[in-house]
Amino acid sequence: MPHRTLRASDIHFQLVDYIKLSLRKPKIVSATAAHCAALKLGALAHLPNSTSLLTVYSRAGDFASSKSLFDEIPNRDVIAWNAMVAASLENKCYRTVMDFLEKMIKAETRFDSTTLLLMVSASSLMKNFDQGRAIHCVSIKYGMLKHIGLCNALIDMYAKCGDLSSSESVYQEMEGKDIISWNSIMRASIYNGDPVNALYYFKRVSFSEETVDSVSLSCAISASSSLGELALGQSIHGLGIKLGYKDSSYVSVSNSLISLYSQCEDIEAAETVFREIALKDTVSWNAMMEGFASNGKFNEVFDLLVEMQIVGSFPPDVVTLTTILPLCAELMLYREGRTIHGFAIRRQMIVSHHAMLRNSLIDMYSKCNLVEKAELLFNSTTEKDSVSWNIMISCYSHNRYSDEAQKLFREMLRCSLNCSSSTVFAILSSCDSLNSLHFGKSVHCWQLKSGFLNHILLINSLMHMYINCGYLAASFSILYENSALADIASWNTLIVGCVRCDHIREALDIFKLMRQEPPFNYDSITLVNILSACANLEISSLGKSLHGLALKTPLGSDTRVQNSLITMYGRCRDINSAKVVFKFCSIPNLCSWNCIISALSHNGESREALELFRHIQFEPNEITIVSFLSACTQIGVLRHGKQAHAHVLRTGIGDNSFISAALIDFYSNCGRLDSALHVFRHAKEKSESAWNSMISAYGYHGKGEKAVKLFNEMCESGERVSKSTFVSLLSACRHSGLVKQGIWYYECMLEKYGVQPETEHQVYVVDMLGRSGRLDEAYEFAKGCDSSGVWGTLLSACNYHGELKLGKLVAQRLFQLEPHNVGYYISLSNMYVAAGSWKDATDLRQSIQDLGLRKTAGYSLIDFDF
Repeated sequence: MPHRTLRASDIHFQLVDYIKLSLRKPKIVSATAAHCAALKLGALAHLPNSTSLLTVYSRAGDFASSKSLFDEIPNRDVIAWNAMVAASLENKCYRTVMDFLEKMIKAETRFDSTTLLLMVSASSLMKNFDQGRAIHCVSIKYGMLKHIGLCNALIDMYAKCGDLSSSESVYQEMEGKDIISWNSIMRASIYNGDPVNALYYFKRVSFSEETVDSVSLSCAISASSSLGELALGQSIHGLGIKLGYKDSSYVSVSNSLISLYSQCEDIEAAETVFREIALKDTVSWNAMMEGFASNGKFNEVFDLLVEMQIVGSFPPDVVTLTTILPLCAELMLYREGRTIHGFAIRRQMIVSHHAMLRNSLIDMYSKCNLVEKAELLFNSTTEKDSVSWNIMISCYSHNRYSDEAQKLFREMLRCSLNCSSSTVFAILSSCDSLNSLHFGKSVHCWQLKSGFLNHILLINSLMHMYINCGYLAASFSILYENSALADIASWNTLIVGCVRCDHIREALDIFKLMRQEPPFNYDSITLVNILSACANLEISSLGKSLHGLALKTPLGSDTRVQNSLITMYGRCRDINSAKVVFKFCSIPNLCSWNCIISALSHNGESREALELFRHIQFEPNEITIVSFLSACTQIGVLRHGKQAHAHVLRTGIGDNSFISAALIDFYSNCGRLDSALHVFRHAKEKSESAWNSMISAYGYHGKGEKAVKLFNEMCESGERVSKSTFVSLLSACRHSGLVKQGIWYYECMLEKYGVQPETEHQVYVVDMLGRSGRLDEAYEFAKGCDSSGVWGTLLSACNYHGELKLGKLVAQRLFQLEPHNVGYYISLSNMYVAAGSWKDATDLRQSIQDLGLRKTAGYSLIDFDF
């Protein structure tokens, strides 16, 4: 074909068309080609061409080229300046925007309302209130507030800077308002936490000449969601359908509806709205996932994530992943969390500007007890924000890496990072022992210096820290000093802390002080912990008073309170009251069944406990099995215990240390030492209770030497020995006649093993000496004890050896300690009979009748194992 001769004007028009096309799909290559052509043709002198070119560079992400091109434009007009300011905004160079305003003033270039609108937008994005207000003043000075777009931008700027009243003032002073103005003031109200105000403006716009649009409806629905007003949200939903905003092109309205119904716990309606959206965007999927998560439908969240990737036209974004990761953290789903981490790496989402995702990953690894992985991710991050530091400190504290948490906190202070209340909570939780008391005090001083003691939650956290460190006086002092701020949570902090740290008497004292403070407020947490204290000390009178107090309020039907009452009555040996509470339990859960079965077992009602277990309405857990095995152990029902063992193996909960210990006790008491040893040796993790149970089992079967050998093996394994360990060991020595070894272990308990001897240990020492005929030594040892158990054991030894003279002395001491215990009288009477002192025996029997004492009848059980 012959070449066509093109005129310069034709080439110029083709260049303009090419630049316009490049603006739709900006790329650096096309911008460079257009730039070269313009230079060749000399078209850069034409301001529209050069202005459009710098815009193409900007949208392609090459801000430096935009700036260079702008500097080369000789006669810049206001449109060129505005294009350059807009380019700065697009590339998030907010400081540069204000520099351009200063240059415009120096160049004596007249700016217009568009220039000021762009400047206000920059102030809004920077949340620079002073700068935005200065531009507002300039707008007033030059009379540019007639421009509706500028006023709308000012409303948004003041709202973003937290000054809703100024937003409303600008809105009220506007001469003309469009729908964007109404939407701006509604968004401003919602942004500043005033949904009622947003609904007020929505009502006004509904009666104005303006017609609400999708943005108006979304704002009103969001306001209803914030207030939890489902009925109002439904009426706005109906209005949207009436106005034709159910169409798929208005997906923002549907997304707001999903959030509304989810927050109001109508998840079925939320899912219905979601399924009706023809063209879902990423926000739709994220809103539905968040709705499922907030309503406890965790499986549906993961199913929706899979569906999103299969049928969705949008891939998961950062918001999607940060919605899923907290679920992985709370449910300890390590594999799923690591999969999401891999997905984020493949999609290159783990970058500095996605701090929220990185922090969520660190938190997930922390909650899954994977400290090393959290630490690796934290250390590999180049730009850490204060949230990253707080999460990592909390990770160390949560996993009991106290030294590392405190070291990281010091490093954070050295880096001069902004600390927040989250930092305080994280570091205080690392102070959980007496060794951390000094550091905890230093944190307290730092709080006072930094002003972090102005909120009751921080004060409560500080009190809890001192309780964990064993410094109760400091906790009381802090409460009194801040009594004006103290709330029910403050008192509960002290009560719960004391109960968990075994300061039971102190917990009751705090409750007494709490009742004296007007007005006396309490909640389920208060009652549950005080009832636990009553159970530990077996104070049934106070427990009954609390029961009456609970029945006067709705707390009487609280399942947690009812479960605590069952446990309290069970510990106080009032099993009938425990049965009544269980019978009238409002909504019994598995814990309720566990409490009553344990109470029955604790009070010797083992047959009834087994019968109740047969009718349990939930899948038994570890606590249920332990209580059931305890009942089987008491009556020696081998076949039922074996069935429980089989259930444990089927359900895969056999690795639980408490179940292993219960099985060892059960088989041992049923005469199956071989089975007990098999359970012990095949336990994956041998806890202290399992070691103690096996040592006791050896002793119970007269194999004291093996019990001693196992004790030494326990010490070599690094397992901590406790008072219960020595109870099992001394019992084994007593059963096997290893008196010399038993006495030696008792004497070195405190010095070598750090265990303070208690009454139970003293009873076994007296029994060992008494059984071996060393009654004088046993008597000298008992003189230093005030326990009836010790003296009762010595009386039994005197009865066994026919030592009447010493027996009379011991019996007189017991009559003073427990005058109504008929067993001591009968033991002395039997000694009189064995010695032939029939008159003394008759007189003593008469004294028993005069005192109205009766001995409980004994019984035996035989289990036929068919």
